[in-house]
Amino acid sequence: MITALITHADCLTHVTPAGHPERVARLEHVLHALEPLDLLRVTAPMAEDSDLTLIHPQAYLDGLRKALPDTGNVQLDSDTYMSPGSINAAYRAAGAVLKATDMVLGGDVGNAFCAIRPPGHHAETATPMGFCLFGNAALAAKHALERHGLARVAVVDFDVHHGNGTQDLLWNESRALTITSQQMPLWPGTGEASERGAHDNVLNIPLPPQSTGAEMRAAYTAQVFPRLRAFQPELLIISAGFDAHQDDPLAQLNWTVDDFRWVTRELCQIAAEICGGRVVSTLEGGYDLTALANSAKAHVEELLEAAK
Repeated sequence: MITALITHADCLTHVTPAGHPERVARLEHVLHALEPLDLLRVTAPMAEDSDLTLIHPQAYLDGLRKALPDTGNVQLDSDTYMSPGSINAAYRAAGAVLKATDMVLGGDVGNAFCAIRPPGHHAETATPMGFCLFGNAALAAKHALERHGLARVAVVDFDVHHGNGTQDLLWNESRALTITSQQMPLWPGTGEASERGAHDNVLNIPLPPQSTGAEMRAAYTAQVFPRLRAFQPELLIISAGFDAHQDDPLAQLNWTVDDFRWVTRELCQIAAEICGGRVVSTLEGGYDLTALANSAKAHVEELLEAAK
């Protein structure tokens, strides 16, 4: 089997203001880093409103379209912007995770990585925030449950910021286990271990500032991996943010490229045990361009190795 790389040039047309950390260059650097790898390269389709209403109300989608600027940027919250290309980019990003889920569950590929932007794990049910417009990981989960008939899916989010949007969108979904590790304290301020979901289906792993990959590895070994094995998901979705890297400017965790490689390898091994290796990964944060590119490459190299 092979790993699919799903992306679209439209994701480069989401342009943020000068100096904004979530910028076009992020995706350009990731794609450049992945160029040498033997991946099945797939063009992301455009999601439909009927797909996105699995997680967002139609009024929310309509409101984003109404707010779309003809030129320049419009500010949706303190750090979330849209440019004229942002809606197409967001619908392509959503389409990428849908396509990835279809391909992995259909047996066309062993696993998939969605190289997309804007990211998704902060967008709540009807609230854009944290650079995010749509809840991409949550959308993949609901698509797998509702359209493919899976009984259980799991989302693991190792972005340095808490995936409050994924937690919000899947809070009441008993068939979805949402696991997130995040620096705490840090924006957005959610992600306490006491937040457990409506059906004990949320596991938060707060990590202290200045902690290293060693603390992460211990927490994942003690808490994340046993919980995944107990839940037995039929698909594992990864929110792959690389801003826990020690060089990232927006946070204070001290992971290295090897830590991202390790957590990816371990998650893929668990997926091989419990769900035939079926993994869909989607790009979230990471704001030092070199650290992002190197970490994303290591992540995808592990997906490739797991798909063999």
